[in-house]
Amino acid sequence: MKSFSKLLALLIVPAIFFSFKSLPDKANFSGEWKLNEGKSDLGQFAQFAPRTIKVNQTADSITITKTAPSFNGDDVTLTETLPFDGKEVESTIFGSSKRKASAKWSDDGQTLTITFNIMFDFNGQQTEVKGTETWTLGDGGKTLISQNNSSSSFGDIAAKGVYEK
Repeated sequence: MKSFSKLLALLIVPAIFFSFKSLPDKANFSGEWKLNEGKSDLGQFAQFAPRTIKVNQTADSITITKTAPSFNGDDVTLTETLPFDGKEVESTIFGSSKRKASAKWSDDGQTLTITFNIMFDFNGQQTEVKGTETWTLGDGGKTLISQNNSSSSFGDIAAKGVYEK
């Protein structure tokens, strides 16, 4: 009977131990990031890429403030707060154009994917842009890599922005 108890303990104790194994912490994108154009691959819309990104990340949401050149050359700053529960958030950008976006973590918590849909209104003409923005950290958390892929009537666009603290 004692050997059976020892065998049972050998089987149950590791099972209990591994059931409490914690997942790695989620990547933390908080901070002020500046575009490194030399390391980025921004494609045909390079002149409109955000030059700075400020991020405030909490356990429940992420607030992203991007500053980029506008069509007329002035800087434009846009801020949105996305909850991590996948809920879609709508905001107004560039006049009356609407952006809907949601954020979702990868299973390992190291990649954040923002899915978006923008309805641009150019003088009464509606153009829809659908896409994803995938964020990862590199260089020990000193680099934010933002891979953007979008599709619209203008075609498919892929751009990679590399931002440094």
